[in-house]
Amino acid sequence: MSYSTAALVGPVTLDDVRGAQKMLSGVARVTAMEGSRHLSQLVGSPVHLKCENLQRTGSFKLRGAYVRIAGLLPEQRAAGVVAASAGNHAQGVALASSLLGVRSTVFMPKGAPLPKISATRDYGAEVRLHGQVVDETLAAAQEYAERTGAVFIHPFDHPDVIAGQGTVGLEVLEQCPEVRTIVVGIGGGGLVAGIAVAVKAVRPDVRIVGVQAEGAAAYPPSLAAGRPVAVEHPVTMADGIKVGRPGDVPFGVVGELVDEVRTVSEDELSTALLLCLERAKLVVEPAGASPVAALLSDPGAFEGPVVAVLSGGNVDPVLMQGVLRHGMAAQGRYLAVRLRLTDRPGALATLLGVLSVVDANVLDVSHVRTDPRLGLTEAEVELHLETKGPEHCAEVGRALREAGYPVIG
Repeated sequence: MSYSTAALVGPVTLDDVRGAQKMLSGVARVTAMEGSRHLSQLVGSPVHLKCENLQRTGSFKLRGAYVRIAGLLPEQRAAGVVAASAGNHAQGVALASSLLGVRSTVFMPKGAPLPKISATRDYGAEVRLHGQVVDETLAAAQEYAERTGAVFIHPFDHPDVIAGQGTVGLEVLEQCPEVRTIVVGIGGGGLVAGIAVAVKAVRPDVRIVGVQAEGAAAYPPSLAAGRPVAVEHPVTMADGIKVGRPGDVPFGVVGELVDEVRTVSEDELSTALLLCLERAKLVVEPAGASPVAALLSDPGAFEGPVVAVLSGGNVDPVLMQGVLRHGMAAQGRYLAVRLRLTDRPGALATLLGVLSVVDANVLDVSHVRTDPRLGLTEAEVELHLETKGPEHCAEVGRALREAGYPVIG
């Protein structure tokens, strides 16, 4: 689903972004640009992946955090900084603060992935867990700033942060000067706003497309209303873009300079993450895979060459496991079936033999004999199978029915 945009411009200029680029020299990596043959064939023109998942701390967030903290006055640095984040901004603030010799406190949601919490501590920040979503965590961090005098480093709603993130856009123009479309995931809007400022000032013909998860898509209703509108209870696996309300500063930039905002489903996110891992050999978190999800969902909508910004790679291994299963299921590569068979010796082996003939790999078997719904001589079996796609799933189903097994789910 897509939405056009139109609104106000924020107080960030190309000169600000260029100044940020000089400031970040030797601090942030100029991340790689990798071509994707599979996506290029799908879209019908070259598709390149901007690998901010390979940035220091595993995401683009270091850029904005460093520029913001480096711009503080000496007395502000002495007071320390505080931030709130689900993980990527937390790590960016922690590392930037350590590099600049500034004390940092970071509030994180209680459900933040453990690897992100651990990494934030390792970069030197004091971590405090508060709230279930980023918006609640932001409120706690702002209260701490008011109480202690620490400077609040917002993850997206500040011109310095947006300027820092905009350096990604300058790198895209340098690495792919022929680019026609740039696709970027959107949470609060800092990254897409910064990229839009940098790119549109140099190449106004380049189309900027933002992508949000359907369950946390605050920008479409906000753009329709002409002001930031909060989405209650955002829900998505993509914690990096799970933001309930656009930032005031990036909202103005997005409304003026971003050409379109699209939304993608959870199935599309998990399929995109799986593709990045299998085809591009890149570990990307769900938020970072959102531009790829947009390309997969509507490949004909993007004029090439296309650059998809993979914004981060900090994915919890437990989440990764679940997302990969979800992605494989969405592609028809997992099949779960329940069926009944006669409860006698060798019955299960016979069933497995049928599955072997059609080359279905059995991952898990649950065998129930004591359910009161079953007949005296019946057993119920639930099978989780690895398959080769939708056609293979249909073949497995046909083989079971032809062998006389009543599939009940």
